[in-house]
Amino acid sequence: MSGCIEIPLRDSDEVIELDLSQLPEGEEVLGILTNEKVPLNYWVDLAVEYYKQKKEDDFVRILEASRTDANSIYRDSEKDQMRSFDTLAAYYVQKANKEKDKTVKKDLFQKATYLYTTADKIIMYDQNHLLGRAYFCLLEGDKMEQADAQFNFVLNQSANNIPSLLGKACIAFNKKDYRGALAFYKKALRTNPNCPAAVRLGMGHCFMKLGNQEKARLAFERALELDSMCVGALVGLAVLELNEKKPENIRRGVQMLSKAYNIDSTNPMVLNHLGNHFFFKQDFQKVQHLGLHAFHNTENESMRAESCYQMARAFHVQEDYSQAFQYYYQATQYAAPNFVLPHYGLGQMYINRGDTENAAQCFEKVLKAQPGNYETMKILGSLYASSTSQSKRDLAKQHLKKVTEQYSEDVEAWIELAQILEGSDLQGSLSAYHKATKLLQDLVQMDIPPEILNNIAALHFRLGNYEEAHKYFQEAWDRCESEKEQDLQYYSAISVTIKYNTARLHEMFCQYDKAEKLYKEILQDHPNYVTFALDAWRGTEDKSMMPQIGTRKLCE
Repeated sequence: MSGCIEIPLRDSDEVIELDLSQLPEGEEVLGILTNEKVPLNYWVDLAVEYYKQKKEDDFVRILEASRTDANSIYRDSEKDQMRSFDTLAAYYVQKANKEKDKTVKKDLFQKATYLYTTADKIIMYDQNHLLGRAYFCLLEGDKMEQADAQFNFVLNQSANNIPSLLGKACIAFNKKDYRGALAFYKKALRTNPNCPAAVRLGMGHCFMKLGNQEKARLAFERALELDSMCVGALVGLAVLELNEKKPENIRRGVQMLSKAYNIDSTNPMVLNHLGNHFFFKQDFQKVQHLGLHAFHNTENESMRAESCYQMARAFHVQEDYSQAFQYYYQATQYAAPNFVLPHYGLGQMYINRGDTENAAQCFEKVLKAQPGNYETMKILGSLYASSTSQSKRDLAKQHLKKVTEQYSEDVEAWIELAQILEGSDLQGSLSAYHKATKLLQDLVQMDIPPEILNNIAALHFRLGNYEEAHKYFQEAWDRCESEKEQDLQYYSAISVTIKYNTARLHEMFCQYDKAEKLYKEILQDHPNYVTFALDAWRGTEDKSMMPQIGTRKLCE
């Protein structure tokens, strides 16, 4: 009779019929099974029926009790014992995979381990047992090779075993062998064209990784046709829409994410993508809420890294640098090597703290993952330019030269390069400054700052181009005088350097009276400016005794 199970009574030919659509309380059924010493296979069948009806507590109680109370003295009872152990173990593994509490998760894994180990002693090479163990190894996270070996063993016995093919696909994907993973998914689909939506979803992810977005879209759409509640497919399609960066596509993408959120409001992928959307909408409170929610709903380190990064940049934009530092740092602890955005953000936080050494380490990690990255080379060039280490300063030159080669209109990079070349390549430094001044006038359309004019003059002085030096010192002085009203203290400070340099130039022209006058003016206004003290002997011939002419860094 369909839709019912007949439980044999002990020492009798009579049976008790249980209607599967109206199963009694689990305790009542458990009492019957125990008192009548019912064979084990009935226990397992009934437990599975309770599980199908989402009565998981009854499912667990029946299988746990079956280990001691069921009748297992009959032919081929070993297979039913295996089914009992493996079914309950698989349930514990499934529960552990969803569990967020580490202590509870560990306890569930221990229960599963005990059951699988016990089953090993009955029929170790049973296919279903090996498959259950293999998936357990996958979920534990650090036993991928062991899982692979067990899937291979099953496939050697049954070449088209679908669970093994899907397990192999999962392993290949995690090893970044996306073509291999796709091949396993396709073989599973050829073996059974009615595979569940998850197979199409896996294929979609493979196509995405291989850069075939059209086939990825088709796979995600097919997954949704098979299962309208497939959150992964909704997220995949949403990402494809959002990447189009057009208003209509963005609207559709957000609608898909909203639908996915309504299906599963704890899914970390959904929460992270929504957080990213609200970041660009500048709703930073939602970004923080979604990021924190995502973080606490996953054990996956890559997803946790993304959650921390979303929260970090929200705090960063709001200038809460302490919180931003905390979450950027946490993101770097979880991030995969190719996810460098947290390192970039953390580097910025270290710069904000004045910790250039740790900042440089962060940006070096970014550059290692993305060689030739323009922004990173520029920042490293700037950081190393102020280093006392010659090797670091040499690195700064290399980075800044590459930056100016990649983007020849970057004024800041030309100025940084010019400044670091001042100590080793005077002509190269002068050329870089001239390139910067041309860009400032033609592209940025702004006046040349007096600091740059002073530095150009100082370079001409050191090259022996005294007339050119005089011209640029005068231009720098005039610029300071015209800008003093905007910031008297700032431009007065620059004027002191220019005045001293001009005095040195007068000495080179043997105009000692003019030089002395300027030196005295400096000392009158700045009595502690002892570095620039007037030489005791006017007209000395020993130029090596004179302080070197000074350049000036641009203020940040």
